[in-house]
Amino acid sequence: MSRIPTPASITAAPAASRASLEAVKQLLGSVPNLFRIVANSPQTLGGYLGLNGSLGQGVLNAQTRERIALAVAEVNGCSYCLAAHQYLGTNLAKLDAAEIAANRRGTSADEKAAVAVSFAVKIVINRGKVSDSNFEAVRSAGYSDEEIVEIVGHVALNTLTNYINEVLGTEIDFPVVDALAA
Repeated sequence: MSRIPTPASITAAPAASRASLEAVKQLLGSVPNLFRIVANSPQTLGGYLGLNGSLGQGVLNAQTRERIALAVAEVNGCSYCLAAHQYLGTNLAKLDAAEIAANRRGTSADEKAAVAVSFAVKIVINRGKVSDSNFEAVRSAGYSDEEIVEIVGHVALNTLTNYINEVLGTEIDFPVVDALAA
């Protein structure tokens, strides 16, 4: 059970959040618990949706974005985001089970994507203080300045949702994901 109320419907959410939740419903066909619980703060919901929407139109493809989300959720131990991004990775980004498992372990079967995912993990683990060699690995893999900034942006976006879900105890409304085998 969540630590604060999750509005049961769009109409139960604060009035200032309802238009944003309607937009989520139009886009996804439903309003997952993450969005409804964040709706308790219309400003946080607006900020999250704004950053999410902007990054979704960036240069990183959907597969790389989902790979990063899975890796960040794993490092941060967010069961909600692991469930959500395994679902999204499978159904929207069309990642297979082996790739999702690799992403959760901080890598990828795709050589270039593996560098981005590994870099994202290093950002989380080192709280942004990556080494010159970590940075040069991303640059050497062919990532542009724009892509590198977006990788950092996706780490920040996913860390935000990881923290929200962990602090608030958001109830998982996606198929639950098993822990990784040791």
